[in-house]
Amino acid sequence: MAGTYVLYTDGASRGNPGRAAIGAALYRVTDEGLRAVAEVSRDIGVTTNNVAEYRAVIEGLETAERFHPDLVVLRADSQLLIRQLEGSYRVKSPNLKPLYERVRELIARFPEVRLEHVPRAENAVADALANAALDA
Repeated sequence: MAGTYVLYTDGASRGNPGRAAIGAALYRVTDEGLRAVAEVSRDIGVTTNNVAEYRAVIEGLETAERFHPDLVVLRADSQLLIRQLEGSYRVKSPNLKPLYERVRELIARFPEVRLEHVPRAENAVADALANAALDA
């Protein structure tokens, strides 16, 4: 199903590093607004918040790929993540570099991807999915 999709992602870590989880919510843009098509909510073990943020994007993009979108609007509340993916911040952390490369590889598979940093309040669904996995 081609078209425009909006992907909200969030990673959470209780302790840094600590127990971590990811959340992603994928929506298809329709004439009526956003229609939910898929969700990811999963515990990922013990890691840092930044690793969790990247892993949420990876799983979210892998999920989006199944729908063959023309455009993916990736929204996340991690300024570090978005700025690194835009190229305005360098990826210095050795444990983030392979995750960054994986995200860049996934982004290249789509005709177009837009990156948007959003306030935490606008990322509530992905945040709730990540926290639900931590609470389970």
